[in-house]
Amino acid sequence: MKILGMGLPELLIILAVALLIFGPKNLPKLGSALGKTVRNLREGMGEGSKAEEAVEEEVEEIEEEVKEAEKKPAEKKTGAAPKKTGSKK
Repeated sequence: MKILGMGLPELLIILAVALLIFGPKNLPKLGSALGKTVRNLREGMGEGSKAEEAVEEEVEEIEEEVKEAEKKPAEKKTGAAPKKTGSKK
């Protein structure tokens, strides 16, 4: 079984060294902090794709509004011409 290109003996050595450096009381805190960091990174990467989807939806809505706005002036040309008042001499 290989994790990140390392086998079980290498992972046990790394765990033993971490235990010696940080001590048995701080090792669970270190693991918890590492887990939170990984979770935040995954959420951050997921939010990037959600933001892209939101931008694409906004662009589509704006394009639809522009198409509707282009159609409306053609429909409004049916109005009557304004009346002229006053006389010129």
